[in-house]
Amino acid sequence: MKRLTLVAVLLTAVMGLSAQKTMKAPAGGKLISDELIGIFFEDISSSADGGLYAELLQNGSFEYNPTERDGWGPATAWRFIRPGHSLGRLTPRMDSPVHPNNPTYMRLLVERVGHYYDFKGWTGVGLQNDGFDGIHVKAGENYDFSAFMRNVEGDAKEVRIALVERQGRHDTKLLAEATLYATSADWQQLSATLTPAEDAAHASLQVLVLTKGTIDMDVLSLMPQDTYKGHGLRKDLAQALADLQPKFMRFPGGCVIHGGGDGFWNTYRWKTTLGPKEQRLPLKNTWGYHQSMGLGYYEYFQFCEDLGMAPLPILPCGVSCQGANGGWGMRDQAQDAVPMEEMDEWVQDALDLIEWANGDATTPWGRVRAEQGHPAPFGLKYLGIGNEERISPEFAERFKYMYERVTKAHPEIVIVGTAGPGSHHGNSDYENGWKLAEELGIPILDEHYYEPRDYYLRSRQYDSYPRDRQTKVYLGEYAAKDKKLIDALAEGLYLLHVERNADVVTMTSYAPLFARKNATNWNPDLIYFDNERPILTCSYYIQQLFGRSSGQYYYGDCVRFMGDAEGVNQPVVDSRYGQSVILNTQTRRLFVKLCNAGEEARTAQIDISRFKPKKMAVKTILTGQPEDENNFDAQPIVPQTESVKAEKKFNMELVPYSFVMLEYEL
Repeated sequence: MKRLTLVAVLLTAVMGLSAQKTMKAPAGGKLISDELIGIFFEDISSSADGGLYAELLQNGSFEYNPTERDGWGPATAWRFIRPGHSLGRLTPRMDSPVHPNNPTYMRLLVERVGHYYDFKGWTGVGLQNDGFDGIHVKAGENYDFSAFMRNVEGDAKEVRIALVERQGRHDTKLLAEATLYATSADWQQLSATLTPAEDAAHASLQVLVLTKGTIDMDVLSLMPQDTYKGHGLRKDLAQALADLQPKFMRFPGGCVIHGGGDGFWNTYRWKTTLGPKEQRLPLKNTWGYHQSMGLGYYEYFQFCEDLGMAPLPILPCGVSCQGANGGWGMRDQAQDAVPMEEMDEWVQDALDLIEWANGDATTPWGRVRAEQGHPAPFGLKYLGIGNEERISPEFAERFKYMYERVTKAHPEIVIVGTAGPGSHHGNSDYENGWKLAEELGIPILDEHYYEPRDYYLRSRQYDSYPRDRQTKVYLGEYAAKDKKLIDALAEGLYLLHVERNADVVTMTSYAPLFARKNATNWNPDLIYFDNERPILTCSYYIQQLFGRSSGQYYYGDCVRFMGDAEGVNQPVVDSRYGQSVILNTQTRRLFVKLCNAGEEARTAQIDISRFKPKKMAVKTILTGQPEDENNFDAQPIVPQTESVKAEKKFNMELVPYSFVMLEYEL
């Protein structure tokens, strides 16, 4: 089957317009991508465990180990407790586990159950978990506890499960409790629902065995019942992403996909993230902590479906990250590559993923998806191969091997390649990446760059990109190197330039997406969070405005900026302000976006008479002082929205340091 041309890619895979147009676009518009704004989720800064994945217990499977972080072990995040002067012992073991992918479990020996006078009559031998900087629970809401237990020796074990909160130095308040009985000599999964009587910001979970003898425990979990659409994701963080109205999601990385430079054993392989939690293979995270894989490929695809996003999974291609473990200083030595005779395994992973996502339930991998609870295909159309690897001869050989075999088997899948780290002209990886893309006819190439705000204020690089290239651009990672309002406005100006060139740039995603308070590997990030709330940055609100205003046509002749100081009717050319007019023919909406990142007010002359807007419009403005930022102490920058009369021709003054969007119904 003949490979799709770029025009076909844009009109079908990227935009999907022909069958959905509901109005004819007025003259003067340029056809652009309507999937320009997406999100990129990588498990960095504890974005998954302790973040978007709603699990409240840390190290519930006892798989933390020193390869992930010095000093870590099976009991990390757990405390051995024995109230009431009980006596016992805790021993990690690896023989006869629940599943080979989770080999470590805990054996508890209860030698004596103590007297009922400590901790308000509590007794027993067991474990306490404080979650991720405490467990945040709400009164009246339900939390599901589950664990695998095995009664090794002695009578059936009575096990007390309790949510508690420390009150001062010596007192503990009981929030909720339940009792379980471990009766089987084989592993059995036991469960209970806990409903706290009060809110608590720093609760702990206690598991206390009240019967003498020996018991094994593994894969302990505490999940809120109220998750995003019931699919196991933390509700407020998922909603923050939904409010961006993203058109696609790239996942799971990022550098996460090819591991932390510890060897190919630590490469992210999608198949090991499927199935019940106890069967998933946890890994060391590139950023120096643990990935439980509770948030795996099924959850990623389900989340894409929940938000109406196109999934964009990224697969490794048999080449390691050259930047891990200090590798940037030894570029030629740090990048490892699997032998070519082993590359068929990596190709098969890609083919199996496509079948898992798109095959019907009669195919081998389609059946796996159906058995997980999703009989209908997910509808995968994009697949990324590689993530900002050095474009070495070894990488090029392995990428080409995968690319040719995947596209031959599935010409309908749009492959996204990589332009290497630091995607700028003059960078050898960038040049080699584009050379490889043009040689192979790769539909989309992923560019990454993180720069100071001045770059985004001044650079308009896509204005000069060739229009006859078959390969288009996905700007997969970018951000100004701070999170103040002026940085967000610089990013907004740059996105206005990207929209002007959205016939060349088909997709963008800010990075990184999430960062947990006190566990941040990278700054800045789009959304910061703790156990109680997300903090939405100034950049978040810029992304939200662009996500809301997607469309299929760009108009560059509707807005002219006037020179206030000169007092004459002539446009002023300046990198500190810009505009974009976008028409969405499917929703019959017109969006006029204006940005002023300078210290002086600017006047825009606007003429949208050709669109015949209805009587009222929605005006949204984001403004403040240039050094303002949103953080855990204060959030001064929040968009303000009002209804205004919809005029066809008018002037608008832009106050200093502001971004304005007008939304019209047509």
